[in-house]
Amino acid sequence: MHTVVVLALPDTIAFDLATPIEVLGRVRLPDGRPGYQVQVCATEPVVDAGPLRLAADHGLEALARAGTVVVPGRYDPARPAPTEALDALRAAAAAGVRIASICVGAFTLAAAGLLDGRRATTHWAAAGLFRAAFPAVDLDPDVLYVDTGQFVTSAGATAGVDMCLHLVRRDYGAAVAADASRLAVAPLHRDGGQAQFIPRPGPRAADAGLGPVLQWLEEHAHRDLSLADVAARAGLSIRTLNRRFHAETGGTPMQWLTGVRIRRAQELLESTDHGVDRIAHLVGFASPAHFRAQFKRVSGVAPQAYRATFRARTPP
Repeated sequence: MHTVVVLALPDTIAFDLATPIEVLGRVRLPDGRPGYQVQVCATEPVVDAGPLRLAADHGLEALARAGTVVVPGRYDPARPAPTEALDALRAAAAAGVRIASICVGAFTLAAAGLLDGRRATTHWAAAGLFRAAFPAVDLDPDVLYVDTGQFVTSAGATAGVDMCLHLVRRDYGAAVAADASRLAVAPLHRDGGQAQFIPRPGPRAADAGLGPVLQWLEEHAHRDLSLADVAARAGLSIRTLNRRFHAETGGTPMQWLTGVRIRRAQELLESTDHGVDRIAHLVGFASPAHFRAQFKRVSGVAPQAYRATFRARTPP
């Protein structure tokens, strides 16, 4: 089982701390086993978390046993992190542990020297402070999260949920991540100016905004749908539909539809032996060539490479 250790530093943000505990701690694999064991460690037995006091069961030695370390933000990101915590993070990084941050937790990773020369993100409101303190980091404040391989950083508040769902997808594939997103009542992906390189979500709540249209797209993505078809279903002009989609999702209706189809394709690649051409047809692409191009654009790899990776990781 993959062990996740959440590092509680003094002045930690309780919301950030709870996010990986709740999102990752509830992940279940197809055979019913938990996907992660989540632990909390701290620099001292009890740490302050704004109006709360948190007791932790583990000390910093837990970082050495982790597969992933998650560092929440702190209410005062400029407050120096304990030296022993920075040393423990450096040692974990040197051992190859994956290290992620939520919100201004990126300040702690940067203070440990783990982000120098790398792309990263943090809460947009702290971008100026971050750049001044860590000019060697390539900061991108316009995205929900940045994954550079061993190090993953996310923007503020609910972007930590996006990042955790991304980690689930990276570890166990799209089907397990989709289940986790439904359990968290959160989209598997949010697009737009904070676009990320992962599949689009399942439908939003059916009574909110474009929810009924997104639900309909989820159920009919396999059909040969045009923009006019979607507008007719929504009861809107194409111009108004595009404006509403951009306002609520950050993208276009057809981008959303492509994302739904790619996520379906990922699930079929993980769970069936269907050929790529058949999967392209089943999920709604007119041609296998177009499917392959769109799949690689969204997922970063070819369909067969994706299958080889996630069929090996997902229990039968």
